[in-house]
This record gives sequence, structure tokens and C-alpha cells, in this order.
Amino acid sequence: MHIAKAVITVAGRNQRTLPLQSLIDRDGEEKAILSILIEEVRGAGIEEVCLVVRPGDEEPYSDIVGHQAAHVHFVQQPEPQGHGHAVYCARDFVDGDPFLHLVGDHLYVSQDTHSCAQQLTALAAAEACAVSAVQATRETLLPYYGAIGGRRVQGQPGLYEVETVIEKPTPTVAEQRLVVSGLRAGHYLCFFGMHVLTRTVMEILGDLIAAAELRDGAMNVTLAEALALLPRRERYLAVEQQYSRYDVGVKYGLLNAQLALALSGSDREQVLTMLLELLAQRELAEQLR
Repeated sequence: MHIAKAVITVAGRNQRTLPLQSLIDRDGEEKAILSILIEEVRGAGIEEVCLVVRPGDEEPYSDIVGHQAAHVHFVQQPEPQGHGHAVYCARDFVDGDPFLHLVGDHLYVSQDTHSCAQQLTALAAAEACAVSAVQATRETLLPYYGAIGGRRVQGQPGLYEVETVIEKPTPTVAEQRLVVSGLRAGHYLCFFGMHVLTRTVMEILGDLIAAAELRDGAMNVTLAEALALLPRRERYLAVEQQYSRYDVGVKYGLLNAQLALALSGSDREQVLTMLLELLAQRELAEQLR
């Protein structure tokens, strides 16, 4: 399975301006979050990237992508009708091909030479099926993520056959339906914000959207709804990531992402020194009170 396309969704109500924010990347260069994401996917061998945006947002995003503009396409999500609907808006761009999908308000930090996107696309190509990156996450964070339940694949550490997907489950529901053997108590496999998806996922999304329109016209179709149906149609895997994802849309999210990039990059020692000096100054101020 060859994966040459990527879809990044940036049309959510609370998502639109976040990818335009600037951070200092691992090489010490100031870049927009969107630029860092596009470098992530292009480094995984992705040839064409589609940004799903709100109408009128094309211009600021075009200004940000710069020299990558020849590889970037835009499609509009006219109204915020759910994450799944946003992905489905890119169906003509995808044109039936498997594709890498990322959300525009997350950053991903790998500690080795292979990026998170590289590892995920390589695994999906080898297994020839949809694969979602997941991470063991404590139950207090379940309100922020979709989560999966399944069984371990024999002989392949960190790989799971997905059986159940639930969007933002309560701890009670997770305990009843999403327990995976081998995880620490109170931890569940939650989505990492990165997937390789197949034609079948787009077909399921189309069916869900059509059903919602027939029902009452109101729509908030999530990607998790489609992924919950996927194991009934074809093989679907999840791979546990040991690397880190940073949601820049939560409180202190941008600060946390910036620290993670800095501490994994070329300026690590300088940043550690600055943090230690800041803590020492705070401690001294407390003692003088």
C-alpha cells in the first residue's frame, strides 16, 4: 500500500488560528505550527497535502506554507459539522487512495531519527490496512480523546487489532468496554491525533453523513463514529506510540509544546539553564518574603 497523500484538518471552531501560531522548532528556527506539521508529513514521503479550512482562511494559511505551497491544496468545510465531516470534505482530493491524517492542533515529538509520521506510514504500508496511532493515557484525560479497545497482535509489541472505538468515553464506560491487557490500571489507549485511513473510512463517513441529513439535517459526525464501524468491514490496527503528542489547544498547550520541542532540539542545554535560573529566582523570592 503506497501512501502519498495527507489530510490535515484545521477548520474546527477552536482550531482555526492555532496552526498559525509560531514556535521555535528543534533546530532553533521560528516556524508556524502548520509549517512544522507539513514538514512532518513531507518527511514521511507524502507528496501532496490537503488542508481542510473554513471559507476565507486560505490566504493566511497560504502565507504560512511558503516554499511548500506547490504541494499544498485547500478544500473548504463550509460549516463546523464535526471532525468526521471535515475529513470527508477531502474525499475528492483523496480519490480513493489511502492517506495520512493529522489534526491541526497537535504537535508530535519523536526522540529518534524517524518521525511519528514516518513510522506510522511505514507500518500501514507493510500491513496494508488502516492504522491509528494511540498512546496509553490516564483516565482523567478521557474527555479529550477517542479511545480504542482490542487485542494484542501476537509477536508484534505495541500493535493491536482494534475491536471497539468510543469518542471521549467516561471512565465507567472505558472500564467496561476498553480495558486492554498489559496496560497500567486506570490507563487506556487513546488516539494520538494521527491515522492512516483507507477508502473504506471515506465510504463509511459518506453513509453516516447521508443518514444524518435524512434524519434531521443536523450534523456533528465524528471520525470516531466511522472508525467504530471499520472493524466490521476490514482489518484495522492501532499502534502504541512511545513518543509524545502535544495538544496546543488546551490551557498551557502552546507552552508545553514549545518546551518539548526545545528540550528535544539543538538548544536543549541553553533552555535547561534558563529554566533552572527561573526556578532559582523564584525560590529566592519565596525565601525573601
